[in-house]
Order: sequence, then C-alpha cells, then structure tokens
Amino acid sequence: MIPRCFLVVAVVLAARAGAAADPTPQLVAVIAAKSVVKIYGAGGLRGLEAYQSGIILSPDGRIATALSTVLDAEGIDCVLDDGRRFEATLVGVDPRRELAVLSIDATDLPAAVPAAGRAAAGTRVLAVSNLFGVAVGDERASVQRGVIAAVAPLEARRGAADAPYTGTVYVLDFTTNNPGSPGGALVDARGRLLGMIGKELRASASGIWLNYALPVDEVLAGCAAVVEGRAGMTTAAAAPPFDLGLLGIVLVPDLLDRTPPFVETLLPESAAARAGLAADDLVIAVGGRAVGSRAAAERAVGAIAAGDPVRLSVIRAGTVVDIDLGPRPAVADAALPPETAP
Repeated sequence: MIPRCFLVVAVVLAARAGAAADPTPQLVAVIAAKSVVKIYGAGGLRGLEAYQSGIILSPDGRIATALSTVLDAEGIDCVLDDGRRFEATLVGVDPRRELAVLSIDATDLPAAVPAAGRAAAGTRVLAVSNLFGVAVGDERASVQRGVIAAVAPLEARRGAADAPYTGTVYVLDFTTNNPGSPGGALVDARGRLLGMIGKELRASASGIWLNYALPVDEVLAGCAAVVEGRAGMTTAAAAPPFDLGLLGIVLVPDLLDRTPPFVETLLPESAAARAGLAADDLVIAVGGRAVGSRAAAERAVGAIAAGDPVRLSVIRAGTVVDIDLGPRPAVADAALPPETAP
C-alpha cells in the first residue's frame, strides 16, 4: 500500500473565533505537528535507523516516544517544530508497552491535548511523525490521513519474538509502520491526541505488517509508571554495587565512562543461564528502572532486597525481552559454593 502522505509546509491562517465547524485538516495538522518532536540517536548497525518521533506531553519538556535502539546513545537530540534543538535525558522506560520517557530543559512547550476516552472504529484520524527523516530542521513533520479500522488486542511479533504488549490498540487502515514514524502522534479531527504510533510489527496469525497506535490512556499510564520508577532511583543510586557475577552475568568491560550494559558471557549453570539470558543482550531496565550503564545496572540490582526477584528487560535482536532471574541472593550466601550454601 502506498502511504497517503502529505508534508505540511504552508502557513495556515487561524480559524475564526466561534466558528461552528471543525478545524480544517490542514489547520489540525499544523497544530498537531507543534507537539511532535524529531528524535535522533543511535543507529546504522544492521541498517537500523538513527531517528524516530516523540510527543510533547507537558510544557516543561516531558516527551513520550517508542522504546527502540535509537535511544541507545550517549546523546539523544530532540528537534522541535520550530527548529530548536535540545539534548534529551532518558527518564526511564516501560518495556511492556515499549515506550520511553525523555526530558528536555525547556518551558512553555506546546504539549499535546489528550482526548477524553477511546476512539471507535471508523474514526477519521491524522498520523503525525518524522517518517523517512524528511523533517531535519524547522520543516513540519509529515502527516498521513486515514481511519481507525479496528480496536483490538495486539497479537504481533517482531522477528521470532512475540511483542510484549498484548493490550488493546488502534489498528489503522493506512501505512504508518515507516522508518522514523514510531513515537509519532495519532490525533482526531480536532487535533486531540488519541495515541502514539507503534513500531514495526507483523501480525502473529497472518504475518502481514501491522499499522497501529497505542491508545493515549496507555501512553499516559506508562509514562506515569516510568516517572514513579524514576522517583525511586535515589535509593538505587545510593545502593552499593552488586557483583553481577554472583548471578552468572559477565558484562562487557567498562571501557568508557558510561559503557552500555551489554552481556559478554554467562557462567555455566548460573541463574542467568537458566533464565535464558544470552550473550550480546543489552540490559535496559532492572525491575522496571532504566539503566544506561554497567555501573547503573550493578547499583539497580544492589538496591533489590535479598530474596526479592531480579527482573531484567533486555534488547535482543531489536526486540524487548523480559528475564526473571529469580530471587536475589544475599552476598554472603552467594559467595558460598552451591553445596554449602544454606
């Protein structure tokens, strides 16, 4: 299917006050594009794109976007609709919904206005995103027009792995699974935010590409969970580092100030090996708390009480995989040989 896409480049006059009719699609597109940011980060490996889209959720610079390898970068650049460029901080991630929250140091931003309730099948919508990386500066984001074809649970896969989110999504009748589109905004005829454009997935049953969006209530719930998790990071930051070798995990050497926590190898018969962790996995979260470095991963595990489960989220072959390593051992117990540990 050829995407029905047009790039909004003209200046549109404001609608007359008190007009009874809905705003024109062109005006809605201009309004919606102001709350969409262009995100640039890591990419290039195995043809992965280094760009995607995001949605401004608050005037003080909180941004929702899709969780992807684009965010695996020392510096994440966000370019606003007016061309201003900011370096973003990764606040945290929600691996189940495959979304991430970024923050930029800015105020008075044009935040998206969420719609009240969910839309029904047949609703006419606009999808606003930086598809194909067309908008690199102050150019307007690209806009596609279509219809919500269905509201249904997501049953999809990426490669051989099932998508971690199985809740309800908006299935769209137009092609939004383009490079750069994930994290973009789905809006209604009045410019209200209905959802966030998802990543490239195939339907589990048919194998066809899916074009879908995560409903806005799920986006907001995921972002709230991320922020609450970040509020608890003070404890993790103060916790002593935990020797991940006690779980059987050997990360790549700490060659940089913030070496990403890639798994180099696993100790045989260890908790990590039995749980299915694999070499080359990139650890992105511990217990739902985002980690961006080897040291952060060690501190996050150190903040888990002995006996509580150690749950990791990793990126493997471009998809998020959740791993449960079982209860965290007490350091003294873990140091004993298996046959003598109480």
